[in-house]
Amino acid sequence: MDALNEQDARDEGEREGAGSASQPPQPSEPPQVPDLRLHLDSELERIGTQLRALADAKDRLQGLLDAVLAISGELDLSAVLRRIVTTAMDLVGARYGALGVLHESGEYLKEFITAGLNEEERTALAGIPFPHGRGVLGLLIQDPEPLRVENIPGHPSSAGFPPGHPPMRTLLGVAISVRGEIYGDLYLSERHDGRPFDREDEDVVVSLAGAAGIAIENARLFGQVRESAERFQRLLLPALPDLSPFEAATVYRPATQPSRLGGDWYDAMVLPDDSVGVAIGDVGGHDLDAAAAMARIHSMLRALLYDRRTPPSEVLVQLDRTLQATADIPVTTVCLARIEPHETGWVLRWSTAGHFPPLLITPDLETEYLDAEPGVPLAVSTGIARPDHTHELPAGSILLFFTDGLVEHHAHSIDECLTALADLAATHAERPLKEFVRVLAEHHPSDGQDDMALLALRIPASTRCPEPGPPGDPAV
Repeated sequence: MDALNEQDARDEGEREGAGSASQPPQPSEPPQVPDLRLHLDSELERIGTQLRALADAKDRLQGLLDAVLAISGELDLSAVLRRIVTTAMDLVGARYGALGVLHESGEYLKEFITAGLNEEERTALAGIPFPHGRGVLGLLIQDPEPLRVENIPGHPSSAGFPPGHPPMRTLLGVAISVRGEIYGDLYLSERHDGRPFDREDEDVVVSLAGAAGIAIENARLFGQVRESAERFQRLLLPALPDLSPFEAATVYRPATQPSRLGGDWYDAMVLPDDSVGVAIGDVGGHDLDAAAAMARIHSMLRALLYDRRTPPSEVLVQLDRTLQATADIPVTTVCLARIEPHETGWVLRWSTAGHFPPLLITPDLETEYLDAEPGVPLAVSTGIARPDHTHELPAGSILLFFTDGLVEHHAHSIDECLTALADLAATHAERPLKEFVRVLAEHHPSDGQDDMALLALRIPASTRCPEPGPPGDPAV
């Protein structure tokens, strides 16, 4: 009986098990598909925002690096200051920018460089003194911490704008330090998108200001070195005496690179026979050795020219022989001339040692390079003959002597530059002579990589001149 009952129980259990296995499974909770999509969209948007932020940060960093390189590439101080303003404007998308240079006292601005003003705005502000650091602008002078203002007119320190000043609402100001001292303040106003300046704008301009301080110091050092080199060079050049009845004017400009001392020089004097002697030359090289050689050659040539009443070619021959026997000099080009009295006026007698010929500008503004057979430069050979040349000089004409720094350009042929110089000379020949040579030096066709010297001589308008020397005098 017990066994039977156990068997019945097993059978009942199997039937129950079979019955439960044959029943279909209960359905589980369906997945929340819309919620998953929303979550994925949110994550993708967040990732996209981060990627855009990274791209913007990369672009801004690249822009900052480009700006630093652009500023560092300038050597002229005024160009550096203006480049700082314009690059800062580009970095933060500002419409207006300015850089105020502090007075030595540190109490107010002595210079104010602006950018972004259109012609109409500049005209409206004509005659109005630049701001000296009062009002909101003065806050940086009092406390050189970065400054952001969202409403300039409503600021407690605002002193208002002068008549004609364009309306400005927002401001970002950052101080610029040079060697640990505040040099000036950089001001930016009005983003193009209309938004106020934010912390990212401030950070990038602060970074730019750090590089700007280094660029300003470099430009100041460059200016000091260049001024010293120019002063040294000018000490080696003569002060022209009174050359009456001729009018004379000279210009010397150093090379753009401060380390490139030049070997260019000029000279002119009244000679014992009432002729006027003119010399211009260029010693090869750009260092102290070239400057020293220039001083020796110039002094020796001056003595020979004054002492000997011989044609210029013979003076150059004697100079070349003496130099090669007594000194080790680099190759040197020279143009040596005598302007001699003649029955009908004045005549030019000259000889060149590998130098450019003089340029003649007549009273009717015709130009002519006095091309003639050139001689070899000094320090090449003393055995080659040096020719002399003559040319009558029209009354009132201008005779221009110059060195190669005035006409050499790495991107243009020498013929192109000589033509450009002749055109420039004809255009400005009616100016006073000192102004004439200054214009040529400022608007020269060269690339400015070499120093330059030029000497202009205006022939008297009257054809009357001193009586010629005695018969047999070679100066006649």
